[in-house]
Amino acid sequence: MGETLTGGEALVRALRGHAVTQVFGIPGTHNLEIYRHLCPYGIRHVLPRHEQGAGYAADAYARVTGNPGVVITTTGPALLNAAAAVGQAYSDSVPLLVVSPGMPLRHPRLATGLLHETRSQTEALRGVAAFSHRVSSVAEIATAVARAFTLFGTRRPRPVHIEVPLDLLEAAEESGPVRAAPRVVPLAPDIEAIRKAAEVLSGARRAALVLGGGARGATASCLALAEELGAPVVTTANGRGIVPETHPLSLGVSLHSPAVQRWLCERDAVLAVGTELAESDLWSPPPALNGKLLRVDLDPDQMYAGLPAEVDVVGDAGTCLKALLCEVRGHARVEADEDAVGQAGALRAVRDAETAARDARWIPYLRAMRSVLADDAVITSDSAQCCYYGALPHLPLGPAGRYLHPTGFGTLGYALPAAIGAKVACPERQVVALSGDGGLQFTVQELATATQLRLPLPVVVFDNGGYGEIRDEMAARGDRPSAVDLAPVDLPALARAYGGQGTRACGPDALAAALTEALRTPGPTLIAVPEETP
Repeated sequence: MGETLTGGEALVRALRGHAVTQVFGIPGTHNLEIYRHLCPYGIRHVLPRHEQGAGYAADAYARVTGNPGVVITTTGPALLNAAAAVGQAYSDSVPLLVVSPGMPLRHPRLATGLLHETRSQTEALRGVAAFSHRVSSVAEIATAVARAFTLFGTRRPRPVHIEVPLDLLEAAEESGPVRAAPRVVPLAPDIEAIRKAAEVLSGARRAALVLGGGARGATASCLALAEELGAPVVTTANGRGIVPETHPLSLGVSLHSPAVQRWLCERDAVLAVGTELAESDLWSPPPALNGKLLRVDLDPDQMYAGLPAEVDVVGDAGTCLKALLCEVRGHARVEADEDAVGQAGALRAVRDAETAARDARWIPYLRAMRSVLADDAVITSDSAQCCYYGALPHLPLGPAGRYLHPTGFGTLGYALPAAIGAKVACPERQVVALSGDGGLQFTVQELATATQLRLPLPVVVFDNGGYGEIRDEMAARGDRPSAVDLAPVDLPALARAYGGQGTRACGPDALAAALTEALRTPGPTLIAVPEETP
C-alpha cells in the first residue's frame, strides 16, 4: 500500500526523488498545493516577474549544471507565458520540465467560465514540447515525472510539460511509491558504422570537424580526434568551447562565414557531431559538400534531416567518439596534404576580414570585457547584433567558460533571465548578461528578480535605439525602415528604479571599469553602451 498524499505533495515528492533541488516559478490560485510542499521537501524556489523569465532562467540552469531545469506555473495564461521558453529549449535540446495545474478531471467540453479556463493546455504545449502528459490520478503523477526524466537521460533532451488537474492537486489519494527513472548505460554504437567512419577519416588528406551542442559530453575525445587527424574544428553556437577556442586548430563559431563554408566544401571528409547543420547554424542553406560527410548523433531522426551522410553513427557522442578514436588510431593513415594549424590560422584571418567593417563597433568593447572576465565566466546572450555578430566570433572564452545563446528558435529577451538562472546555479562563477536594448525590454522586469536575489550580475546592453537587425534588413531590401525605432529609455535609471545599479560606458576602458565594479556589487548593474551604427 502506498502513502495517502495530495496530488501537490505527490508531485513535489516525485521531483525531489529525481534530485530536483531548485525550481523557478510564480504561485497562483490553482498551484498553491504545490507551493505548500516545496520547502518541507528541501526544494529552493526563485520568483521571477514573468513566466517566460522563469522558463529562460530554468533553461540556463539546465545548460550550466547538466541537470533538468524545472518551472512551476499556474493554469492558462501563466502556462502560455512560458511557451516561448519551451520552444527555445526544444530548439536547443535543453532538458526543461514545466509543471502546471490543468482544468479539473471532469471539466465539461463546453466553456464554463472557470478561472484561467483554456480549451486545451496539453494541445498547446504538445505543439512546442517533446510531449505534454495530463495525469488522471495521484498515483500517475510519479509515473509522469519518471517518464520526463527518462527522456532527459536516454534520448535527445527536450522540454516536457506535465499537467495535473487542479482538483487532483488538492485530492488525497493513495500515491504509490516514487517511480525513479531507470539508469540506462549508453548503448554501444554499431561497430560496423564506427569502422566505416574510421576508414573514411583515416584515408582523408583534408579532414574537418563540426561540433554542435550534442558533442558537449565528449570534449576530451573531440580534441583528441582533431589532433589525431590534424583536422581544424568549427562549432555551432551551442557547441562553443567544446574544443578550447585558443587551440590552434579551433575556428570557433564560424559556420556562418562564407570563407569557412567554402573551406568545408573543399574537405574530403567532414565529421559532424551533435549538430543539425541547420540554417540557424549556417545563416544560409547548407553548402553542397564535395567530400564525404559523417554524422554522429544521439537522435536517429537527425540522420534524415539536412545533408545526407556517407556514414551514420547513432549514439551518445562520448561513447561513439571514444570508439571512433580508438579505431582511427589503429588504422594506417595517409599523409595530410596541408598544414592544418596554418590553414586554421589563415581561415580565422579571412573570416575576420570578411566582416571587419561591420564588427569594428563591437570588437574593442568585447576585448575590454575579455580583459576583465575569468576563464570560467558564463555569458548569456540575446538575439542581438552585438551577440551574434559581435560576441559569438569575437569574445573568446576560457576552456571552462560557457556562452549560452538562444539559437534556432531565436527568441528575444533570453539574456537577462538566463543570467539569473546561471548565477543561481553557479553563484561562485562570474555571470554576465549581454543584450541589445530591443531584446532587453522583452524581459527587463527580471531586474527586480536579480535585485531580490542580491547576486552580482552585470547586464551589458548595447543600445542602438531599436531593432537594429530588422532595420538593416529593411534597408538592404531597399525599403524605408519602419516600426524599428524605439523611443529612448534611460536604461540605467530603470535599473536603479528596480533597486539595482545603472551606468553608461562610452568607451572600452569605461566598460572594463564598470564591469569590474559590477562583478563585486550585490544585485544587478545595468551598463548601457551607446552604439554608433554604421
